Amino acid sequence: MAHPGAAAMGAGSTSPPPAVVVAVPARLASSRLPGKVMADIGGRPMLQHVLQRCRLARGVTAVFACTDSPEVLEAARSWGFEGLLTPESCSSGSERLAAVTGELVGAGGASPHDTLVINVQGDQPLLDPAIIEAMVERFARLRRPPVLTPVYRLGPEKIHDPNVVKVLRAADGRAITFSRSALPHVRDLPPDQWHQRASYWGHVGLYGFRGDVLAGWHQLSPSALEDQEKLEQLRLIEAGIPIGTYEVPDDCLSVDTAEQLEQARALVRAAT
Repeated sequence: MAHPGAAAMGAGSTSPPPAVVVAVPARLASSRLPGKVMADIGGRPMLQHVLQRCRLARGVTAVFACTDSPEVLEAARSWGFEGLLTPESCSSGSERLAAVTGELVGAGGASPHDTLVINVQGDQPLLDPAIIEAMVERFARLRRPPVLTPVYRLGPEKIHDPNVVKVLRAADGRAITFSRSALPHVRDLPPDQWHQRASYWGHVGLYGFRGDVLAGWHQLSPSALEDQEKLEQLRLIEAGIPIGTYEVPDDCLSVDTAEQLEQARALVRAAT
């Protein structure tokens, strides 16, 4: 797979505005919380909340649900969204979107190089549309970076939580690597004091792919780090594809457990 070097993440461009397609991979048979994308939250399925929040983001050309479930596909279309049926064998959200890259890029109406495909998880019912808008702005302003993802500053209580994905960043904002372990390791201090010496960043589970980069996903070699950490973005890191980061105020709730589902329901009730 031909991929861009660090120069692709440089200064501003005079190119026309990119096409922006938001794609939500939605697998009904979730291993930790089966059927969660269709779980009721405030009278609407969780996936419907996610799709509607994506549609609120300015600059978005189209919003798709990408699923291996005919039931989910039919539901998304009944809510007024476009849907694509994907193979059951996909092992990650990015792989699911890569399987239908042609349709996603085609919906944007621009070349793959000028199309931003944003992978939004189907279990983020409280997603702030401003996070998508910030990604769109950055992709348009820079010279079409290969991949973008949002990060947020971690408090001391989250640094050693393996459920929180951490990002180690270079001075230019590029992601050096991702891990469930604390990054960096501060050698001369006990772990509960590491935050006094270093800044720690958490990863919000959205990815913005340039269309041609997403199209090459299946050409990337399997990644040992991806398998060990269960983090799909490590396949890109191991392949040498740069991932740019940008800062957002906080994380978005991802629903992976029954307790988090109840938390999402409570937050939606409080907001209505």
